[in-house]
Amino acid sequence: MSGLEIRELEAFLVLADELHFGRAGERLYVSQSRVSQLLRSLEGRIGAPLVERTSRRAELTPLGEKFLAELRPAYGALRAAVDHARATARGAGGVLRIGFQGVIDDHLARAIAAFEKRNPGCVVELTEIPLADPFGALHRREVDAAVVLLPAEEQDLVLGPTFSRQPQMLAVSPRHPFADKEVVTAEELADVPLIGIHGPAPAYWRRAQAPDTTPGGRRIPRGPTAGTLQEGMGLAAAGRGGMLLCRSTAEHQGQRGSVVFVPVTGLPESVLGVVWHAEHGVGRARTFAQEIVAEG
Repeated sequence: MSGLEIRELEAFLVLADELHFGRAGERLYVSQSRVSQLLRSLEGRIGAPLVERTSRRAELTPLGEKFLAELRPAYGALRAAVDHARATARGAGGVLRIGFQGVIDDHLARAIAAFEKRNPGCVVELTEIPLADPFGALHRREVDAAVVLLPAEEQDLVLGPTFSRQPQMLAVSPRHPFADKEVVTAEELADVPLIGIHGPAPAYWRRAQAPDTTPGGRRIPRGPTAGTLQEGMGLAAAGRGGMLLCRSTAEHQGQRGSVVFVPVTGLPESVLGVVWHAEHGVGRARTFAQEIVAEG
């Protein structure tokens, strides 16, 4: 442990989420070369490679996978201890760590503001959750509550209020035949490969975001998979398939001229839910959930 740097561990954890040095650097607010430097330093301390580097992606070695599984809970516990100490030092009512996927819409922003107003002694910290890992931060105790796309069927997690029901949109290349349509029906999805999501997200959750069949039972072709929203948008722009996403995320991405967003009819609406772990962070998570309901 001599000389071990916490920044090296953080770089490894983020790289394990993104599997891409450039995106890991963006999340850490450092250059791609700095991420590589931190990883090399960590691998030097351990004495073996943790990541296999390719020209486009990074993959964990077997040792890297094992190290990741052991490091995540330890790092989560360390962060929780630091947060608790900070709250105690401030004489405050603690810290509420909220994870979120995609964008913070108006409903969520109002709920956060209302919580802070009603609980002035509690510090709210916001953390973006990777698209491909909606529940990992909760399992690792890195956040107290998470606002995620449903469904959420994890046995050790509690699903609180749901909100932000929105029609789904299909992101396609401007060159795709659907790009000129005013609307696409769910049955027409059988004519376009859907870009899926890879990563630690449960299979049922990934199928919900990129279904295998239309409501009428027609098979939907499988397209390539993405680990992040940006990667999915890139695949759609390249004409590799279409990607389903909620309207608010589509509107947030609307400035991207390389992708066209077309409304889809006949699919269930996308729904956000507030989720928390059944064994920790329960009190503040429930208090925040009440604000979500009040702002509904």
